[in-house]
Amino acid sequence: MTLSRENYKNFLERVMTGPEFTALRKRFDKTQKQMSQLLGVSIKAVHSYEQGWRSIPDHVEKQLLLLSVSVNNRQARQKECWTINRCPASIRKQCPAWEFDRGTLCWLVNGTICNGTAHKTWKEKIRICRSCPVLAALLDGMPEWNLSTKEQT
Repeated sequence: MTLSRENYKNFLERVMTGPEFTALRKRFDKTQKQMSQLLGVSIKAVHSYEQGWRSIPDHVEKQLLLLSVSVNNRQARQKECWTINRCPASIRKQCPAWEFDRGTLCWLVNGTICNGTAHKTWKEKIRICRSCPVLAALLDGMPEWNLSTKEQT
């Protein structure tokens, strides 16, 4: 199903939802207690995330993305971001993803130069990353990260 312009905009600007968090916890085959230990948060925080009572902090979303990519095990087969996005050498040399050779984990490194701009916050950065083929390829086959892309019926 294709997204309307408004729903696509919402997808790019959205934050992780409680149902997405719950779906990932279940994919990882973790209890709420185990998930709290894995993420370094209280079990009450996990309950609150899943119920939607508390927004999911940036650092928790980052950890979940990293764990998802690890579970999906696609990094070894993935081309680097600078190749996929055809970044010119002048930009690559200024980019932390290039500097630290993290071309498949660029979405995790703050300060990367995406679309010609180094983004200052996780929220700015992940907005760009959600529409990037690098992260999309790593999370391919993990519908938990795409729950909000479907039209609500």
